[in-house]
Amino acid sequence: MNGLRLLSVDLNSPHLRNWKGCDHWIRSRIMDLRKRTKQKIQAEERCGGNKLMTTTRSYVLPKDKGKGDGGDDVSAFAESNACSCSGIRSWCPWRRCISMAAGLLLAGLLGLAQACCVNAIHENLLWFSQLMEVQREISFRTECGLYYSYYKQMLQAPSIQQGLSDLINDNLTESRRTINLLQRMNIYQEVFLSLFYRLLPIQTYLEPIYFYIYTVFSLQAVYVIALYLTAWLLSGSWLAGALAGVWYILNRIDTTRVEFTISLRENWSLPFLALQVAAITCYLRPQLSILQQKVMVWLMYVTTFCFSLTWQFNQFILLIQALIIYTLDCLDFITTTQVTTLYLIQVSSLLSVWLLQFCNSMILGSLVLSFIVAVLFIRHCQTGLKTGNLLTRLIKLLLHSIMVLLLTFTINYLTKKALRLQSDEHIFKFIWSKFGLGPTRDFDASLYLCEEAFGLLPLDTLERLAASFLLYPYILTLLLLCGTLAAGAVKNLSRRSSGSAEEKNEVVELGEHSVLTVVRPDVAYNMMHTLFFGLVAFSTMRMKYIWTGHMCAVAAYGLCGTEVWTLILTVLRCNSKTLIRLLRYSVPLVLMACLYYKFWPKLKEELSELREFYDPDTVELMTWISSKTPQHAVFAGSMQLLAGIKLCTGRVLTNHPHYEDKELRDRTKQVYQVYAHRSPQDIHEILLSLGADYLVLENSICYERRHRRGCRLRDLLDLDNGHIMDGPGDNDPDLVAASHPRFCEAIKMDLAEYISLFTRTFENKTFHVYRVKKKRRKSTKSWSESSGTQ
Repeated sequence: MNGLRLLSVDLNSPHLRNWKGCDHWIRSRIMDLRKRTKQKIQAEERCGGNKLMTTTRSYVLPKDKGKGDGGDDVSAFAESNACSCSGIRSWCPWRRCISMAAGLLLAGLLGLAQACCVNAIHENLLWFSQLMEVQREISFRTECGLYYSYYKQMLQAPSIQQGLSDLINDNLTESRRTINLLQRMNIYQEVFLSLFYRLLPIQTYLEPIYFYIYTVFSLQAVYVIALYLTAWLLSGSWLAGALAGVWYILNRIDTTRVEFTISLRENWSLPFLALQVAAITCYLRPQLSILQQKVMVWLMYVTTFCFSLTWQFNQFILLIQALIIYTLDCLDFITTTQVTTLYLIQVSSLLSVWLLQFCNSMILGSLVLSFIVAVLFIRHCQTGLKTGNLLTRLIKLLLHSIMVLLLTFTINYLTKKALRLQSDEHIFKFIWSKFGLGPTRDFDASLYLCEEAFGLLPLDTLERLAASFLLYPYILTLLLLCGTLAAGAVKNLSRRSSGSAEEKNEVVELGEHSVLTVVRPDVAYNMMHTLFFGLVAFSTMRMKYIWTGHMCAVAAYGLCGTEVWTLILTVLRCNSKTLIRLLRYSVPLVLMACLYYKFWPKLKEELSELREFYDPDTVELMTWISSKTPQHAVFAGSMQLLAGIKLCTGRVLTNHPHYEDKELRDRTKQVYQVYAHRSPQDIHEILLSLGADYLVLENSICYERRHRRGCRLRDLLDLDNGHIMDGPGDNDPDLVAASHPRFCEAIKMDLAEYISLFTRTFENKTFHVYRVKKKRRKSTKSWSESSGTQ
């Protein structure tokens, strides 16, 4: 399709303002020309082949125009050689419908391929279908087991009403405390899934655990489809969507970990985040009708709501997204209406989740709500922000940003003081400590800092992404388009009066050539999205799963869109629409052929590799607990192990891995004193205060060698208690030698002072279980002594 050269005139041009006699006529002439332009573009859209939606809309006023009598200067549009629909009007709609259907079908097939792939790998890793029920449940490691236990609890409840009541008034998850699990944790997905399993006629041929894992794997299909649609919307070609989906599947190690952390909250929420990004991309596209805009607004709300409902860290992701929106607003890439709409969608979604979570104070005290309130308030009070020359506007933006940040932190501080909120303070401690701004000995922050998942992104990640040919087109696209965005931002800020964002033109000067570059709002948003979340991923490895998926869509857009090829060919002085079309279709096809040749044998080998679940010590422990301990016995131990005990045996816990509660964090640190230098009397008092009946000690923690010195759990406890750490190495001068041996080691020696307080009831190569002896009541003791005297 040949390009259509369009001409526009800036309505705020000083030349037009000086033509007082012809001003009204010229403006009406321009509006008529724009109307004709829109009709021509719509005609091209009907013949656009596999275009999902037109992506060309730009108007350029040559610098030598605007002088003379005015009539000839506002020249008519150049004639286009693009295909006309006259004579083939019945063919063009059918051709577009067939292309659309083919693209959507391919999206579904790629999504299905991803779901089947992760399911096959999960089965092969564990031989899941042949495991006993207790082995299957043990495979839900750490907090995954805790979340799945509530799904199991809902299914075992005599009725739906009783199951919900038990979740709202739970006294099994934390001993001596009754908590509302629907308020504390993001487990609505387990509730809804259990309801579906009860109501649907599938119990006879599908086990509950398979219904659960198949649902999670199906969300992976949704994730791939969302990335596919994002790339399609950005580039206008579903070939970009296909390339994005293929990249996501082949880079599975770095794009998802769902096959071995099935019920992790991010596996539920990230597919909805990808859908939200696709909806935002569509919403920010030009030329949407009013009805289409309303549909997109509702889609954005629903996807943001689902994302927020399924992950407790939603506020931090939405905060980054709000910062992206704020940046685009300051640089005039999106309109005020779009900015306000996006902010209100975030606020309404979070408040909806707040209501469903029984007024969870952590949501009201989130930074993102404070930030949005501050931005909207200051923008309402501060007028004339987007006026003046470049230097003036930069100074205004700097002052504006400082005011927004100050008001944000003030609102957040006052809100947390009013609500007495401490649920998320450990996250901020981790952030401050990570960047050297906070205490380095804080126990909660150190637990995160010492985990590899919360460290910097390792370089081997980039090596794997480069091996799949993903990294290089991504970097090229990011550099070129971010340069274009920077040039567009400077041009926007250089305007003395800011017009509508839809009327702004971006021209990037490259040597003697002027390259027409459409800095569309949807492209600007996605570039900022990948840039911001890329920085977060480099700082914290666990967050890479948000970045790498979107990275596939951006790289595919760069290869299959027109913008990057236009810039490259213009620099090479061989720019032509025929060559651009040839490259944007041939290069992705050649690349996919190379990917097939390189990775298909490896993928087949991976899918055929068979392994087997093997953890006899944990199976033995769970079997013993289920058969030899009372149903309401209270167990103390590590967070990770107790989550499995809750799932496999249904016993009561002293602590668990869901760390977003101040009292729970204090409980956990108290229980972990069993791995510190403490006297048996101190440990006994701590366990009795928590109502513990049994203590489970793990050799893998007591004699840990996985982490370096200073990051072992026993080292963190020693530092928190002010004791010198074990082993060779330096110690801070304020640390002192402990006066008691390490409890987890000394109790195994069966010394009298330990035997009098604890009784060993179970042991194997990995675990040691001790019953906590209860203190006799004085009244009972006195009565028995008097009876003996008689």
